[in-house]
Amino acid sequence: MHIVIMGCGRVGSTLAHILEDKGHSVAIIDQSPEAFRRLRSGFRGRRITGFGFDRDVIAEAGIERASAFVAVSSGDNSNIISARVARETFGVDNVVARIYDPRRAEVYQRLGIPTVATVRWTADQILRRLLPEGAEPLWRDPTGAVVLAELDSGHLWVGAKVGALEEHANTRVAFLSRMGEALVPERDTVIQDGDIVHIMANADDLERVNAAVAARNGEDS
Repeated sequence: MHIVIMGCGRVGSTLAHILEDKGHSVAIIDQSPEAFRRLRSGFRGRRITGFGFDRDVIAEAGIERASAFVAVSSGDNSNIISARVARETFGVDNVVARIYDPRRAEVYQRLGIPTVATVRWTADQILRRLLPEGAEPLWRDPTGAVVLAELDSGHLWVGAKVGALEEHANTRVAFLSRMGEALVPERDTVIQDGDIVHIMANADDLERVNAAVAARNGEDS
C-alpha cells in the first residue's frame, strides 16, 4: 500500500519506519524541514514540506493513489482538517487522526474519522500501573463509552469457570492472559492461578464489575 503521514514527530517517524519495513511505500509531510532529521538515513519514502491540509501538498505526497492517510501532527485542528480533506476530497477510506482533547472524539466519530486520543490513552496506561488492583481500561472506543479492561482474577476466582464469573459479575470476558499468551476462553474454561481476565464493558459499569468480582462468595464453581 501507499500511505501518507502528516507529521514527522516521534509518532509519525516511527510509523513511517515500521510501515516501510513492512514493505509499504510512504510519503511523510511536515511544515518544518528540520523534522525530517528524525527519519533514518536509509528511509526511501518521500519527504514533503508543507501543511497536510493543503490540497496541493497532499496531492504531491501521492494522496490520489494512497490506501491510507494518518494525521499525527501536534495540532488537533490541523489533524482533523487534513483527515477530512483526505477523506472527503480525495476519497481515502482508511483515515486516522490523533487528537489531544478526548472531548472532541465523539464529534469526529460522527464525521466518520477514527481518532486516537493520546491524552486519554496515556492517562489510562499510567492508572493501570498505579492502581493494579482494579479494572483500568486497556482500550476505549473514541466516544469513551465502551472499554476493554483488565481484571486481576485473584485467589477467589482460581478454579472457577469463566461462565461463572460472567454470570456473577454480569459482564463479558473477552480473553485471558495466561503465561504471557492470550487465550479466548469458552464458558467452561477454568481460571488458573496467575490468569489475567480481560473484559469488554460499558465504562460506567467498571466500578460495579470490580465490586462484584471482589464479592465472590465461593458458591460459583
